Amino acid sequence: MSSKIVVLGATGYTGALIVEALVRRGEQPLLAGRDAGKLSALSERHADLPTQTVDATDAADVTRLLEPGDVLITTVGPFERLGWAAAEAAVDAGAHYIDTTGEVGFVRELQRRHDERARAAGIAMLPAFGYDYVPGMLAGALALERAGVAATAVRIGYFATGSMRDGISRGTRATMAEGMLLPTVVRRDGRLREVRTGSRTQPFQVRGDERTGILVSGTEALFLPVHYPGVQTVEDYNGWFSGMARVMPVASRVLGAVAAIPGGRPLIERLTSADDDASPGPDEQERARTRSHVVAVAADQNDATVAEVHLEGPSAYSLTAELMAKAAESLLDGRVNAAGVTGPLQAYGLSGLESLCCDVGLAELPR
Repeated sequence: MSSKIVVLGATGYTGALIVEALVRRGEQPLLAGRDAGKLSALSERHADLPTQTVDATDAADVTRLLEPGDVLITTVGPFERLGWAAAEAAVDAGAHYIDTTGEVGFVRELQRRHDERARAAGIAMLPAFGYDYVPGMLAGALALERAGVAATAVRIGYFATGSMRDGISRGTRATMAEGMLLPTVVRRDGRLREVRTGSRTQPFQVRGDERTGILVSGTEALFLPVHYPGVQTVEDYNGWFSGMARVMPVASRVLGAVAAIPGGRPLIERLTSADDDASPGPDEQERARTRSHVVAVAADQNDATVAEVHLEGPSAYSLTAELMAKAAESLLDGRVNAAGVTGPLQAYGLSGLESLCCDVGLAELPR
C-alpha cells in the first residue's frame, strides 16, 4: 500500500487551505478532524476525499490513522496545549510530521521529547514549517551567507504589505494572545535566552518606508546557529501592526505584572481570546490584497549592517498552505534526507530551500 498524506485539523481555516493546496498538486490527502459533518462537506468540495473522525488530543486515536512512511500534517493548536498527541502518534507510527506552530517553546520541547526516536526511525519532523518561520530561515541564511565571517548578529522582521485589520484568522488571534503571556526565545551572546515578549522594538526598511517590529520568538534562534556557529545574536520581530509598536514595551510590562497577580492570567486570556462569532479567517480576495514581506539584516560586532535580504510572497495563510503542501510532497517522495526534529535548512539545504520557496511564490526582491 502506497504512503499517504493525512491532514489533521483539515476543517479548520488553515487546514482547509492546505487541503486545497494539496489537491491542486494532484494529491488525495486523508482528511481528519473531530466533526464528521464538516469533514464530509470538505470532502465533497474536493471530489470525495477520504475522511476519518479523530480526537486530535488522543495519541492512540491519531496513531490508528498512520502507517510507516505516511506524512502527518497537523494544524491543531495552540500547540503547547493541544499538539503533543499528534507528534507522539507520528513517532509511534514511523510517519513523517509537519506542523504549523508558531510556538518556539513547543519546538524546543519537541526536540527534547522526540528527536532521538525520530532519528532512530529515520523520519523527519518539520515543526513551524509555514509563514512561521520558513521565510525568516531563508532570508536569514541568505543574509549570513553574503555577510560571511563578519556577521555576528542577524535580526529578522516579519511584515505584511496591505492592511492586516481583517487579515487574521481566529486561530492566529488565539495564538498571538497566548504568545503575549509566554516568554520570547532569542539568542544573545551565543546562548538561548527567554525574555519578555514585546520588550524591544526594531526598525526595518520595507519597500522604502521605515516600519517597526516588536520582539517575538522565532525558530531561527534555534536553527540558524547550527549552520552559522559564529552568529551570537538571532532575534525575530513582528511588524504586522507597526503603529502599536511604540507602546508595546510598556504594554508587555503591564501584561506581565497583571499575569503575576492571582487570577490575572485567566483574566487576560478572557479579554484577548478570539471571538467565536468572527470570521474564521481572510477570504481569497482579502488574502490577495495582503502579501508577506520578510527582512533579514546581518550585522557585525559593531552592529553595522553588512548584508540585508528582502523576501516577498503570498499572504501568510496562502504561503503557509503552499509550503506545507510542498514539504509533504517532498517527504512522501523521499526527497528530504534529514531525520529527527529539524529545521528547513537542514532538511533541504540552502539551495533546496530557496528552490522550494521560489516554487510557492516566495522570492527575493532585487536591491
